[in-house]
Amino acid sequence: MNPLNSPLEVGVRALALLAESHPEPLDLAQLVALDHVLLHSGEFNGPPSLHPSLPTRGSELGMKRSVLEQALLVLIRAGLAGVVDQQDGLMYVATDRGPVFIDVLEAPYAESLRERAEWVVHHYPLKADARGATQQIISRASAPFRQTEAGYE
Repeated sequence: MNPLNSPLEVGVRALALLAESHPEPLDLAQLVALDHVLLHSGEFNGPPSLHPSLPTRGSELGMKRSVLEQALLVLIRAGLAGVVDQQDGLMYVATDRGPVFIDVLEAPYAESLRERAEWVVHHYPLKADARGATQQIISRASAPFRQTEAGYE
């Protein structure tokens, strides 16, 4: 099993986001965008990024959704998250055990994760328009390529 971007790693990040937004639920599109911003927070005027900026980071969104779906199933089976049926569709929410689980993690990475989850949930404008936020992320990630192409014209 590859530990990087595995359902387990992505699940811990998703749980940090759900725990910070608790008791408010988040949908899958919101979680995908928030997870990306959490990892690359320095690019969004937040705390230093958890992961390095790679040229292909915009393509992360495509694979992230699938892995995140698997990760949410892990969280649900563990009793750390649940699914709620809202007017807008299915949403995910941390159970009462979710925030407690995140709080007991003691590694420096876990502390950085909690700090960025707090920042992204409370300071990144996503709630109303996850689709627009995703477009912004893709535009930001592809900007260096557009600049390079413009230089050759």
